[in-house]
Amino acid sequence: MKKLFSLLAIIGIILASNCSRIPENNDPIIGYWEKVEVMTADQAGKQTILQKWTFNDAYLGRYNHEVNYKETIRTDFKWSEEDGVYTISYPGTDLPNQIVSREETEEGEILKDAQGATIAIRQ
Repeated sequence: MKKLFSLLAIIGIILASNCSRIPENNDPIIGYWEKVEVMTADQAGKQTILQKWTFNDAYLGRYNHEVNYKETIRTDFKWSEEDGVYTISYPGTDLPNQIVSREETEEGEILKDAQGATIAIRQ
């Protein structure tokens, strides 16, 4: 009887471990996106602002914000997709959620906000 229970336990463990596969995520947003802005302030001179998003297949990513090549923000984010619209949230920060959509143009792939402004370009 003891051998039967041991055998059933081993079979149960094998079956449970084979059933926990992570579904493959091939979303076209996965990858590296960035936006570079060069701004001229009256007294401060020229400022270069660089924003970078790295989307991974686990619905997570890393966001970096640099001013004059010095990192000012580095945080993780979560993302989700519904009907071609992506929601990017930055838990644990004061950064607001972003609602964006992906579009293919002659210049390449871009992320746009609801007003049509370019948020980032695929690199």
